[in-house]
Amino acid sequence: MKKKSSQVAVSDSRGVRTLHVGGEAIQSQMKIGDPFALALDYTRCMMAFLLFHPAPREALMIGLGGGSLPKFFHKNLRKTAVRVIELDARVVAAARTQFALPPDDARLEVLIGDGADALAPECCDLLVVDGYEDEATPAAMVSQAFFDAAWCALDEPGALVVNFMDDDRDFDRNLQRIERAFGGAVIAFQSLRDPNIVVLGLKGAPPAIAWRELRSRSVALERNYGLPFPRYVERLRTMNRWTTDELLIIPPQDER
Repeated sequence: MKKKSSQVAVSDSRGVRTLHVGGEAIQSQMKIGDPFALALDYTRCMMAFLLFHPAPREALMIGLGGGSLPKFFHKNLRKTAVRVIELDARVVAAARTQFALPPDDARLEVLIGDGADALAPECCDLLVVDGYEDEATPAAMVSQAFFDAAWCALDEPGALVVNFMDDDRDFDRNLQRIERAFGGAVIAFQSLRDPNIVVLGLKGAPPAIAWRELRSRSVALERNYGLPFPRYVERLRTMNRWTTDELLIIPPQDER
């Protein structure tokens, strides 16, 4: 999500096309020779939600950029219907004309609008939030009201996936707001290479998942999607509660 006054620019270098909005910061990238691949590490890491919610039916995405995630879903998650909300019509036009975003069909719909106003009770079982305004997340999309609405928007089981920059001064506050909305059922991890943190809010998840089970899932997911899910599993140890046997999804009552 971007301010309409920001300049939208596209550049090509070494086989990679880049979308810039409002400055030099990279908003989206695409491998020109493989337009449906996820070129940026943090977008690949956002797919870690599949470890916990493996078969989404209806995804709502807030923020389009070059359409990397909608394209990946369209090619690889063929049983998932995707609706995308983007504030800036120029970003949608760039994604359509220069980033190989497919036309709308029965599984993909792209709408112009304000993502903060797009939530309705039980409107999806996967909510992906990757919206920026001049390199910062809009205040309305990190409010307690927004995260409370996100929880209500999800069917159960369901997952919220949010991208944050790792130098965001308000990250701890925003993480606490997600934890309040999701009853503590929140997982976070640093992306493998990019300066991003992926946060997952889980609705209807079990209190804990065995590492053995997560590793088994990761091997199958890597085989299906070509992404390093086993590395995501190991990265989960850095920012979350765990024991030798389990990743703790919902903290004990005395820790909330």
